[in-house]
Amino acid sequence: MALSTQPYKGARDFYPPDKRFQKFMFSVMRKTAERYGYEEYDAPILEPLEIYTAKTGDEIVNDQTYTFEDRGGRKVTIRPEMTPTVSRMVAGKRQELAYPLRWYSIPNLWRYERPQAGRLREHWQLNVDIFGIEELDAELEVIQISHEILKNLGATDETFNIRLNTRKLTNYVLADHLGLDDATTHSASKLMDRMHKMERSEFVKLLKEVMPPGKADELVKLLSVKELSELPDSIKSQEPAKRLSALLDLLKKSGITNASYDPTLIRGFDYYTDIVFEVFDNHPDNNRSMFGGGRYDGLVGMFGVEPVPTVGFGMGDVTLQKFIELHDLMPPIGTETDLYVVLIDEVSDHARKVIADFRQMGINVAVDWESQKADKAIKSAVKKQIPFCLFIGAREIQDEQYTLKDLATTKEEHGSVEYLSKVIKAKKAGSRYLHITG
Repeated sequence: MALSTQPYKGARDFYPPDKRFQKFMFSVMRKTAERYGYEEYDAPILEPLEIYTAKTGDEIVNDQTYTFEDRGGRKVTIRPEMTPTVSRMVAGKRQELAYPLRWYSIPNLWRYERPQAGRLREHWQLNVDIFGIEELDAELEVIQISHEILKNLGATDETFNIRLNTRKLTNYVLADHLGLDDATTHSASKLMDRMHKMERSEFVKLLKEVMPPGKADELVKLLSVKELSELPDSIKSQEPAKRLSALLDLLKKSGITNASYDPTLIRGFDYYTDIVFEVFDNHPDNNRSMFGGGRYDGLVGMFGVEPVPTVGFGMGDVTLQKFIELHDLMPPIGTETDLYVVLIDEVSDHARKVIADFRQMGINVAVDWESQKADKAIKSAVKKQIPFCLFIGAREIQDEQYTLKDLATTKEEHGSVEYLSKVIKAKKAGSRYLHITG
């Protein structure tokens, strides 16, 4: 029986063009995070199961993790997210680190779930976290970073929006304003987290199954509010509401005008403690949440050390790629190889120094060592999308003058290694050949 050529279900093969797309996204992520002073970290892909059972959430732990027993009898999990891991790392050197701590990573993550549009079992995710700041400056900064990443990808404010809420205000509404007990509050909040994945009538029906009907109707009415100012005075006068209002004002002052209050926003992870946010794609073919984050002040303390106030977010590569494609934001990105060298005669030994000289001058070179016919070699270079072809034969070796062919325009240049390297670099930089002298 022949082996299948397909990757594991819910995972992807990355052929060179796919990897270039991913590298483009990751490059924008890295440059933006580092512009704000964030440092990159990483950690093992395997973690003890218990760091997820403590705070992540039952649905993810029970239904969506790759968990198994290793040969030492330990229960381990392939990481489904990075937040518990970075919290463990900070707790491990709690007293040694300099705060505020700004860290980011782009780890490979796995969740055992049904593959669907925008969700796969394997994905990569940018994680940006700031530790040690209790004030709203932390929330403001991470939202600014998420906003700036999309803008640096070429997006406009009209293509996406940022929605905010606070867990503390939601808890106040459920427990104090509506008078629900802890169990009912928990059940209602879990339904709220899923409400946009079901019909409104189904949501109301399920809500009335866990709440008194009158209370359920009142909650549905509160969830339809679009502005903090529309909330009853008894709710909007609460400190969490004032804090959220202050953050929205800070965002507007910083130039972020596409942020708004969304009382339905919960985020499913149990570790969030206050303000949460999500970024939504406005494209009609992908009108959904792309990524989000929020404040989780208690997770570091779960490891037996003094808690550290923390805010962060995670941005997945699958939904981001969909956003880039739908809004036509992907710039033309070709192969990393600049030059395809074709050997005309038996000149391999003599050509090696020429090839090495090109590489020393910063040119990425692939070589056709088989000395095949020129037209066949050119076809191979075109198929690989390499922009230039260089021919080396006995005469070229003797004269130290070479012929460079631009495979897009068919224009040819003749000259030394140094001159032709300048030609290639100028083309890469978007310059015209006529700007080059020498």
